[in-house]
Amino acid sequence: MSVPMQNWRILLQGLLLGFSIAAPVGPVALLCIRRTLERGFKAGLVSGLGAAMADVIYGSIAAAGLTLVADFLVGQQFWLRLLGGGFLICLGISTMRSEPAQAAEVRENSSLIGDFFSTLALTLSNPLTIFAFIAIFSGFGVQAASAYRFSAFMLVLGVFLGSALWWLGLSMLVNLSRRRLNQSIIQTINKIAALAIIGFGLYFILQAYLQM
Repeated sequence: MSVPMQNWRILLQGLLLGFSIAAPVGPVALLCIRRTLERGFKAGLVSGLGAAMADVIYGSIAAAGLTLVADFLVGQQFWLRLLGGGFLICLGISTMRSEPAQAAEVRENSSLIGDFFSTLALTLSNPLTIFAFIAIFSGFGVQAASAYRFSAFMLVLGVFLGSALWWLGLSMLVNLSRRRLNQSIIQTINKIAALAIIGFGLYFILQAYLQM
């Protein structure tokens, strides 16, 4: 297979991989759903793109073969998980106390930049993602060497595009459903999401202590 065709194949593989990585329901998905219900399509999409960008950062570190950076981040995973768990618990409690009826006011005062960086930081709190990318690169035959850098770039780009495609679809679907939900149902979903977010936060903290 020619090099250009191989790179396009790697891009497609990365796209499918990024889509499948983003699809499982986790804390970022709950944040995306909650923010879309409360503040609309843009807030949900930007939240998802923050997570996709975190995957790009860790994927790029793995692709560049920056083992010193990877080892440092993994060495700090206790504190990263602790901070991530604490953030989720605080966010869950804040969500429990908030009322969807305040959505119009929140929409005016909210920051899309804050939405982006909150999910970016949350996703970066799991540095083991780097080793997942290293394993993925090995499986696809992409090596962290200068001759293979473009192939690694195409794979990371594909992962981002696939992940972004998932968040786009999820945000659009939730936004369409939002218009058909009454205030009581939105409030119930809000409370369930808050409890789940708190649960993920407790799990992050538990994992941090178990891996000491």
